[in-house]
Amino acid sequence: MAKPPAARSSSQEIAQFLHKSRAISQFVEQQPRLMFAVDATASRQPTWDHATRLQQEMFLTSGKVAPLAVQLCYYRGFSEFRASRWLTDSEALANLMGRVRCEGGHTQITKLLKHAQAEHRKTSVRALVFIGDAVEESPDGLCNLAGQCGMLRLPLFLFQEGHDRAVEQTFRTMAKLSGGAYARFDSNSAGKLADLLGAVASYARGGHAALEKRGGDSAKLLLQQLKS
Repeated sequence: MAKPPAARSSSQEIAQFLHKSRAISQFVEQQPRLMFAVDATASRQPTWDHATRLQQEMFLTSGKVAPLAVQLCYYRGFSEFRASRWLTDSEALANLMGRVRCEGGHTQITKLLKHAQAEHRKTSVRALVFIGDAVEESPDGLCNLAGQCGMLRLPLFLFQEGHDRAVEQTFRTMAKLSGGAYARFDSNSAGKLADLLGAVASYARGGHAALEKRGGDSAKLLLQQLKS
């Protein structure tokens, strides 16, 4: 027996849907933008679940303060680099972060920085947060790209997991060249990461003034480097 034809949407319903879609897009485009990037290669697996939970909490908490458009980026595996659409729904961001799993592969920070610059040229990005524990690319090349970010007024906030001295030196130099900041955390101080992320979210919304108003050790640490 043939199925009855599905009811068609009226022209008015279609117009209302398109109007709502445009309104949502315009709202997202008008919010301060923060790019949030993570190294999802295998070396981060031991602390990934704990760090992910903290990052999810940051998304949910920041969503209650003021709207902020966030794009989640990550790399892993064999040349796999992904970037979400810009989102203002903190629960959607937290769920998206929770679905990412680590896979073996090399770092792709170069690809990330080039992507960030391209996004920034389309619509201003207030800051790029990157969480990683390794650098397997040319430090000189990365520092050159970080300097370009500085010229574009796109500060890099680089948070290192672990104690690798070479990684620290590269991240510190990149942060300084971009006009951003550097901080380190490990499995014993992972709670520090949530506070650092919250501080950057405040900066993305309101710049130095918002950081000063926020207060706390993380805000002071970032302010000291941003002013230097």
